[in-house]
Order: sequence, then C-alpha cells, then structure tokens
Amino acid sequence: MDIREAQLPRPAAASAMPKEVLRVPRRFRPRNGKGPPKQIKDVHYGDRNFYYLLRFGAFATIALLLAIGIQVGCLAWPAFQKFGFGFIFETDWDPVNQMFGALPFLHGTVVSALLAVFIAAPISVGVALFLNEVVPRRIASVIGFLVEMLAAIPSVVYGLWGIFVLAPFLRTTVQPWLATHFGFLPFFKGPAYGVGMLAAGLILAIMIAPTIAAISREVFKAIPDTQREAALGLGATRWEMIQLAVVKSSTTGILGAVVLGLGRALGETMAVTMVIGNRHDMSLSLFAPAQTMASLIANEYTEATGDLHLSALAAVGIVLFGVSFVINFLARLLVWNVERGKPREAR
Repeated sequence: MDIREAQLPRPAAASAMPKEVLRVPRRFRPRNGKGPPKQIKDVHYGDRNFYYLLRFGAFATIALLLAIGIQVGCLAWPAFQKFGFGFIFETDWDPVNQMFGALPFLHGTVVSALLAVFIAAPISVGVALFLNEVVPRRIASVIGFLVEMLAAIPSVVYGLWGIFVLAPFLRTTVQPWLATHFGFLPFFKGPAYGVGMLAAGLILAIMIAPTIAAISREVFKAIPDTQREAALGLGATRWEMIQLAVVKSSTTGILGAVVLGLGRALGETMAVTMVIGNRHDMSLSLFAPAQTMASLIANEYTEATGDLHLSALAAVGIVLFGVSFVINFLARLLVWNVERGKPREAR
C-alpha cells in the first residue's frame, strides 16, 4: 500500500473533548478576535503594590534631580545672562568689581579629584585583593571592618587632621623631598606651604579609599572558586591566578568602584576647604594653594555682597553639577565599552 494512501489516526472530535480543555481563559483571548493576547493582570496584590512603589521612587528621584537643576539654574541665570557661557572660562573672581569667572575653581576641582583617584585606586584594589585572597578570613574580617570605618569618619574630622598633622608633615618632610628629587618637573616646584593641591588630593584619597576597597572586595568575592582552582590546576602560581582569574575578570566592577569614588571626590567640601589653601589661582605645581567649586561656595555664600555675587556662586554650582554629570557619564561609557569588549563567557 502506498504511504500516501495510509490513513493516520485522527484526533478525537472537538465536541468530545472536555469543556475545561476547550475553554480559553479570558486574559489569554485576543482583543476583538485579533491581535496578541491580553496581558495578564491578576498579579499578586503585594507584588503589584511593590512594583508601583518602586516605580514611584524612580520617577520621584528623577523629578527631584530636575527640580534641583531648575531651581539652581534660575538662581544662576543672571550671572550667565551678564557674562555668557564664557563665565566658565574666565579666570577673574573679583566680587568688589563684579567680575566673576569659574575656570580656577573648575581646574582645582578636576585636578584634586583625579589626583585622589590616582592615589587611592591602586591602594584600594590592593587592599581588597589582600583581604580577599591572601589573609585568613578571621583576620580579613577585622581589617576590613577597620578599613570600612574610615568611611564613617566625618569630613570635618579629616579636615582637622589634615590641618594639624598632614599639612605640617608635608611642609617639613614630603614636599622638600619631592622638590629635591623631582624639582625638574613643574608639578613639584615652588615653596612648601603644606596646604595646597597635594594635601587636598591626599585627604580625598583617604576618604574615597574605603568605598573603592569595599566595592572591589565584593566584586572579588563574586568570582567563583572554580575559576581560581582551574587557574591553579593549569599550573599558574598564586600571583598569576590572582592576576588572570581574579583581577582580569573583575575589570568592570573595579571601574565601577572607581567611578563611585570619583563622584564623592568631586563633591567633597569641608575637608578640602580646610587644607587646599583657598586661593583663586591656577598652577601646575601641586604645592600651590588652590580652590575647588565646592569650597568656594562654602566659603563665600554666607558673605555674598550682592545679587550678582549670589548668582555667580549659583552658576559655579551649576558648573559643578555639569562637571559631575559629564565625568560620571564618561566613566560609565568606559565601563560599558570594557564590558562590551569582553567575551560572553567571561561576563
């Protein structure tokens, strides 16, 4: 018999099937007989409320950010209206003659934050690796607690320590040594004041180090032990295992930790105000006093002599807001590019 003539068994008639099988729930039926099924709406009551609560919190955060930007922008508008956006690139700051420019403070903010990250990032990652990969867990928990306690110290306490301990030590020991051995570089020229850009960078480095170390340590903990065992099983030494199986796999997380530390360094006020010297000037030397945008606002806002002076300070706040946004956006873009460049198995 030809296979085409063979009769395959037919399914039972639809009318003979139970109604419970044939009946399609209403939430799965197409709308008006066409289109995709309706979305399921019978979500658990608590889950639905939690979803709306999170949604409200997310939109409220965005609304608060926009409200702050609009309010400060309205206060800063008279300064931008008089000086234009060239206000950002002007170097004069003379409240008596009503001349204002933000470039020296922009320079002080960016240089001090980058200097702090340059000092704190390798030390913090090293501390995280030491606690997670080298020392026993009991000792690591004690040392880790002490490192994280640095983040709980108020910034004004850091400032007092910087004035009475760090600045004299820099003036009598560190800065003369740097000037003697590296004085041919423009970064280490000039008199040793103690206070200045170097002191501000060191204070910020100490303040952001616990944040970077704590986040990096959590990133290292997330790497499975099988990955370490595989590297050791292939003949890698302990250092090679840490380098290949831990650090190389954690690049994205380390960059994220550095971004958070950079964000705090850009906006820190009190400790920097007390040790940076507060001089409206730009210099390549790290020994020279300088001033950040946050320290300028903290120093002069309560003593502003007129509406234009207040508006100029608000304009400096807008510039600080923009600089923080741009630097964090670029850092996030860097993290995204690093993550995209990794093979899928390494993510």
